[in-house]
Amino acid sequence: MIDLESTIRNVPDFPKAGIQFKDITTLTKNAEALKQTIDQLAERYQGRGIQKVVGVESRGFIFGAALAIRLGAGFVPVRKPGKLPAETISEEYELEYGTDKIEIHKDAIDPGEIVLILDDLLATGGTLAATCRLVEALEGKIEEVVTVIELIGLEGRRKIARYPYHAMIAIEVDE
Repeated sequence: MIDLESTIRNVPDFPKAGIQFKDITTLTKNAEALKQTIDQLAERYQGRGIQKVVGVESRGFIFGAALAIRLGAGFVPVRKPGKLPAETISEEYELEYGTDKIEIHKDAIDPGEIVLILDDLLATGGTLAATCRLVEALEGKIEEVVTVIELIGLEGRRKIARYPYHAMIAIEVDE
């Protein structure tokens, strides 16, 4: 078994000075590490009735689509504005300086469907909290929110505290 944390590259000062970016491409390029990640996620969620896996742009797509196939579920992308071709709903969220927005197709989730929300990383929690609000606006039932990495110390968990949450890897960071 691979220590998944050891496959994640740290990139200092990206995308701006002072940020220690956690690059998962070093995990995804390793076939064994990628398979192990999907296997562990599938084992956790098998038999829980997941009907849709919602992946957050863009790295959530990598894990989300593969996991949806393994679970026999549909895959739903949550994207930045203007990227989805049909009618959408959107949700704004706060960034360190300003706001951003994400969208989902209006017909992506049927009322009552059991949904797993997946992203590669939880940092400050804004994107995942906005994704949860989108799923709830479509009346989906959030089974859990899951990330491959949680950055401990950035308090992202507070923004999604009302939902069950699981991180595969927890990494301590200094703000």
